[in-house]
Amino acid sequence: MNIISIIPARMGSSRFPGKPLALINGIPMIQHVYEKVKKNKLITEVVVATCDKKIFDFIKSIGGKVVMTSIKHKRASDRCYEALKYLEKKNKIKYDIVVMVQGDEPMVHPNMINDAVKPMIKNLKINIVNLISNIKNNSDYINPNFIKVVYDKDYNALYFSRSPIPNTKFNKKVKIKKQVCIIPFRRDFLIKYNKMQPTTLEKLESIDMLRVLENGYKVKLFKTKYFSHAVDTKSDLRKVEKYLK
Repeated sequence: MNIISIIPARMGSSRFPGKPLALINGIPMIQHVYEKVKKNKLITEVVVATCDKKIFDFIKSIGGKVVMTSIKHKRASDRCYEALKYLEKKNKIKYDIVVMVQGDEPMVHPNMINDAVKPMIKNLKINIVNLISNIKNNSDYINPNFIKVVYDKDYNALYFSRSPIPNTKFNKKVKIKKQVCIIPFRRDFLIKYNKMQPTTLEKLESIDMLRVLENGYKVKLFKTKYFSHAVDTKSDLRKVEKYLK
C-alpha cells in the first residue's frame, strides 16, 4: 500500500503561539515529530503541511518535505486534505491511507503508527482509526486539552469530549481513555470527510472526529501501550522535556 503521513502544523495556536518551533531539549518540536514518523517502516512518504513560511523554511532546512496550505483551515483534517490533493497531483500517485500525525505530538513513537495502520490493512471496512491510551490522574481528566472518548463493546467511538466523560468524578477503577492524535484515514474517506459540512458538535467541542460521528460513520479505536503527551501549553512543553530526557 501507498501510505503517506501528513503532519499539519501552524504557528497561530491560540493557547501557545509559535509552538511548532518551540525548543524541546534544544530541538524544535516539529522536528521531533517529523524525524520520529520518518522512522516508521510502513510509511512511504512523510510531509509537513503548514500555512506558515517559518515552518516551511525550517522543514526545508533539515532536508524535510513540506507543502504550503491555506491559512483558512480550522481543522487539521482539512489541512491534510488540501496537502493530499496537491501531493497526488504533483507525484502522479494515488495514496491508499493518509496518516495524520499532529505537529504537537513530539512523543510519538514509530510503533504507534503500526498500532493505528495495521488494523486498516487487515480490514478494508475500517475507514478511520484513532489510538487511545489511559488517563491516569484527575488533573488530566479535567484538562480540556485532553480529549476524552467513550466507546461501545466493539471499540467504536460513541463520543469525544474536552469535558470529563463518562462522569464528572475521576475513578481509578474505571479505565478512562484519551485520544492520541495519530489518525489514519482511508484516502477516499478523507475526501468524503472534507466534503461534509462542519457539524454542530464538532464546532462546539473543536474536535474533528465528531464530524465523522455526526454524519453516521464509525471511528474505530485501538489501544496503544506507548505513552504520549501532546503539547498545548508551555506547561506541557516543560513536562514533555522531562519525559523525553
